[in-house]
Amino acid sequence: MSADIFEYAPAPESRAIVKLNSEYGLFINGKWVPPQSKKKFFSINPATEEVLARVSQGNQADVDKAVKAARAAYNKVWSKTKPKERAKYLFRIARLLQERAREFAVLESLDNGKPIRETRDVDVPLSAAHFFYHAGWADKLEYAGYGDNPKPYGVVAQIIPWNFPLLMLAWKVAPALATGNTVVLKPAETTPLTALLFAEICQQAELPAGVVNVVTGDGATGAALVNHGDIDKVAFTGSTEVGKLIASSIADRGIPATLELGGKGANIVFDDAPIDEAVEGIINGIFFNQGHVCCAGSRLLLQESIVDDFLTKLQSRMAKIRVGDPLDKNTDLGAINSAAQLSKIKELSESGTKEGANVWSAPCSLPNKGFWYPPTIFTGVTQAHRIAREEIFGPVLSVLTFRTPQEAMEKANNTPYGLSAGIWTEKGSKILWAAQQLKAGVIWANTFNKFDPASPFGGYKESGWGREGGRHGLAAYIKGAK
Repeated sequence: MSADIFEYAPAPESRAIVKLNSEYGLFINGKWVPPQSKKKFFSINPATEEVLARVSQGNQADVDKAVKAARAAYNKVWSKTKPKERAKYLFRIARLLQERAREFAVLESLDNGKPIRETRDVDVPLSAAHFFYHAGWADKLEYAGYGDNPKPYGVVAQIIPWNFPLLMLAWKVAPALATGNTVVLKPAETTPLTALLFAEICQQAELPAGVVNVVTGDGATGAALVNHGDIDKVAFTGSTEVGKLIASSIADRGIPATLELGGKGANIVFDDAPIDEAVEGIINGIFFNQGHVCCAGSRLLLQESIVDDFLTKLQSRMAKIRVGDPLDKNTDLGAINSAAQLSKIKELSESGTKEGANVWSAPCSLPNKGFWYPPTIFTGVTQAHRIAREEIFGPVLSVLTFRTPQEAMEKANNTPYGLSAGIWTEKGSKILWAAQQLKAGVIWANTFNKFDPASPFGGYKESGWGREGGRHGLAAYIKGAK
């Protein structure tokens, strides 16, 4: 064995802590009920294609039942619950998430395909942190800057994506409950299991019946929820295409919405940046969660004088990424979430090759079962390439170059999206200058993918409306707040 190779023995996390039901109903009015449609669909493990459970397909009647339960809970209980009592429920939920953290982490890896070290160290702790943070706000809303007597909207329809199932649930449910709203939640079709386990947490916390309802299903279920006549607000995280459909469907009804949509973030590395540190930041920016991140740094902009040195180090680092079993604690890159998403990644990557870019994938052996894609970079990319313009939502990085700082800003902003950006330089003045030039809602300096419940998150242009997290995120759930 050479000195630069270090083999890791497998370190699998046990599945024994997770008790999966063979079938799941809908969680409505504090109880598990069968779907009116009597239809079920399979939730599978993307790493093995193993069927994990049969999940209920909610229809219009189920959505109507859930909305009625949420309305009754709002009118009779939750709107009359004192803020400090609401806070106690949120604290209780946060503590239960911590107590059952390992269970949630394993289930999230099974259902989503992401590495256990990410669910264990990021998804679950941050989810609990959001409930703790918003529990602190629940009885202090008059100090948030939205009036002396802030009022909730009422019943909120919330639709969450498959890339961060539990974390996106926390981002939405926590501020909604803290501000006094009730919720009907529709998790993603491919990753419903942690939302269903969260429903058990609501029961365990003795949250009043109907305050949180979970209706599983596909896009038709989400459309039925968005178009329901008795919802007061919509919160959605997902693709820009679906976000546009939602905006169009609620436009004539005057229903407010927060939409956290797609992105094509630029990670900009200037020639005075600490290269080794920047390489790690680029790796984290695009390969975290298999690139299934709306704010991923999927475009790398390198100053021309450091291109060769940087790419050599980047490829050397990529070669050390460990791809495989998501439940192995040594795994860096897990499975692609679904066959459909893998097909999209392959199609866009093939377009990059056809349009003349140079492709390089890290040498790794991919499992025979499941949905997998190796860490990949494209060089020789221009702004005309599809891979530089369209969101791939996978472990694929497009590398562009620039000569001057102004050129870097123009290329970074040359996108219909405006969610995130990263700046790598040792000069504080350049960071501040670039941050003013960049049209992005979230900008990191000499780091990437750092999140905190107290910090607002959201974008501009086709990356969405509104903010989630922080004091700013409370406004989305308070009537009349701007």
